[in-house]
Order: sequence, then C-alpha cells, then structure tokens
Amino acid sequence: MNSRDEPMYGAGPLSGLKVVDMTTSYAGPTASMYLADMGADVIKVERPHRGDDARSWGPPFVGSASAWFASANRNKRSVVIDLRVPEGLDTLRALIADADVFMENLNPAKLASLEIDHQRLRADFPRIIYCAMSGFGLDGPDHTLPGYDLAAQARSGLMSVTGAEGGSPQRVSTALSDVITGMCAALAISAAVARQRTEGVGDLIDVSLLDSMLAVMAPRIAAYLAGEQEPAPSGGTDSVLALYQSFRTADRDLVIAIGNDAMWRRFCAVVELPEFLDRDNLDNNAGRRANRQEIVAAVGKKLLLRPSAEWRKLFGEAGIPCSLVQSLSEVVADSQVEARGSLIPVHDHDGRRRVVRSPFRFASTPVMRNTPYPDLGEHTTEVLLEHGFSPTEIARLIECGAVQNRDAEGDAS
Repeated sequence: MNSRDEPMYGAGPLSGLKVVDMTTSYAGPTASMYLADMGADVIKVERPHRGDDARSWGPPFVGSASAWFASANRNKRSVVIDLRVPEGLDTLRALIADADVFMENLNPAKLASLEIDHQRLRADFPRIIYCAMSGFGLDGPDHTLPGYDLAAQARSGLMSVTGAEGGSPQRVSTALSDVITGMCAALAISAAVARQRTEGVGDLIDVSLLDSMLAVMAPRIAAYLAGEQEPAPSGGTDSVLALYQSFRTADRDLVIAIGNDAMWRRFCAVVELPEFLDRDNLDNNAGRRANRQEIVAAVGKKLLLRPSAEWRKLFGEAGIPCSLVQSLSEVVADSQVEARGSLIPVHDHDGRRRVVRSPFRFASTPVMRNTPYPDLGEHTTEVLLEHGFSPTEIARLIECGAVQNRDAEGDAS
C-alpha cells in the first residue's frame, strides 16, 4: 500500500477500510491518523503547492514538515488534487466512489458549490460514512463560523475555570479541543463502520470543537446546573474532591489526590495531622470541602518539611495517589512512558525524532503500524493507478493541473 520500504505490521481492526480525508490543521488529521493506526487506508487529499496548513506550523520541523504535522499524519498517503479544475473534482469523486469514509472540515458554502456536501454525496453514494468536522456543528446560528481550538476553549467555559486564583482566564496550553474532537470523530466513525460492515449502510457524523469541549466540561456544567456556585479560575484548587491539588514540597511541586474517606485517614497519618482525624466535620468529602482552606494551609506547612522523593515514597506505601508536576524533559524520559513505548520514532531522514503514539493498544496487533508521514503529493500516481486511472490519463491530469505528484526532489509538481 505504501511505496516506501516498511516493516510488516499486524493487520489492525480497521484493516480494509478506505478513508478519503480532506481535513486540514489538527482535529481532522488526528482523527484520520487514529483510523490509520488501526489499519485503515487513509488517502489524504491536499491542495496544490502548500498542502495541509499544518505542514508549515513551525519551527521546529521534522524533515520536510513541521513537528505538529508529523505528530498527526503518520500512516497516510498524500494525493494532491486541485478542486478548482473540473477534472480535479471528477478525480476526487472517483476516489470517494471507492471509499468507505469521507472526512472534511470545509466551509459548508464551499462544499455545496463543489457539490461534495453531505446531502449530495450521501445521495450519490448511500454506503458512504460522511464525517463533517467543524468549529460549531452543522446547524445552529453559528454553524458557518470558522473554529479554532482557542475559540472552543473560550466558548465552552473551559477558560473561565482555568488559571491562577484571582487572575485572568487561561487557555489550556495544548491543542486540547483538536485532540479531543479527533478522538470523538474516530470513535464515531468506528461505530458507523461496525454498522456499515453488517448492514451495508452509511451515515452522517457531525463532530464539532465546541461539542467536544462541552463534553470535557460535562462534570463542571452538571455541578453548576445542580446548584453549585459558578466557578472562576482557582489555580486548580476547586475540585469536587478535597484534597485534589498541587502542593509545594521542600524541593518541588507534588500533586495529591484524596479520592475517598479511607484514603483521607491514611493521608492524615502520613502527614502527621492526627487532630484532623478527631473532627467529625472532616470525616467526609463535603466537610473537607467546607473546610478546604484550613486543611490546605495545614497540609502545605507539613509538606514543606520534606523533599518530594520522601513524600512520594510515603504516599506510595500508604496507597495515596500522588505525582510530580513534571516538565516535558522529564515526561519524555519517564520510566513508565518508556516502558509502555508511548513515544515512537518518526521515520524521517535521521530517525531520531519521536512523537506520541495513539493512546490505545490491541493485543492482536502488538507491533503498532508506524509508516512515515507523507510528503506532499507523494502518492498521487500510486493512488490513481489503484483507482483505475491509466498512466496516460494520469499524465493528462498532471498536465492540466488537476492533480500534482511529487517530483524526484520531493516537491509536488
């Protein structure tokens, strides 16, 4: 399937699934990458010359593309099609006609003008699973607005509860809504594929950044609707659990999570606060929440007396969840991360770059598929030949600008 030399990987659970993916940036490519990791043949359709916007989201760069692009586009094949050329549209429709899944994140008006909107394609290809990814969904007053992670974090309420106490709302400093939306789309597509394979029918999947972030905020929204006071940035100290936050030790920050009353009693013994065990108003979580400020002050003084390594040992022996607040340099060297193989190599020019693997593992495929991210237009000729185009037809499409392929130097031409 891939023209490059590659190791033999086990057939994933989505082996045989053909996906035509027109999404760009990060949410859509993340979704299609997860499908590809599970064995799907993902054909990434890109525009001429520039390709996916994320290719240029750098520095840093990994080979010919940005690190961001490399982290969301492994196991795919790149085909360059110019949709402004009638022959280009015909070529795209030929790929879709043979596909199981079609993914897009384009403006609805543009899709309609090109006649590749969900109404048209699902009428033409009833078996297709059409996944529409957007900022705000396919309906509602704002369905035509462009969506980005920052806007989704803001509008969903996430930023309103994130940040230092008394400070300004803050964005979670990663592409949170993109990654979560990608996961949601991959889940929904996999479910639709199960029905497609048994009943032979397609579906329309509507996934948005805003809806995904509302899912992230579900417990906070539920608590607010149940009567809880509207939250504000608190530095992460306002959890429904008490205690459930970070503390400073003698050398660095440590997070502690007290999940039940028995754990609270063990915790008090470890930090040598027996007076708290004698108070009836602290024997359940509701009481501890009501007295959170007093507890935090007392615990904070105790934890400053020892370095984090000692506390981690004591809490570990007592069965109390805790963790260092690690920097990324520590995360990538973490023994558990390494043991799990959670970072995998990018098979680029030097092979030394790594990215995060998908967060799932299958016993049936112990060796995860990991082929290189594609160069722009790398597989145009290969894919078109597979779809019945003759070499003469492909040459004509290249000549008229309907498609582009990668030349010997690695550029799309």
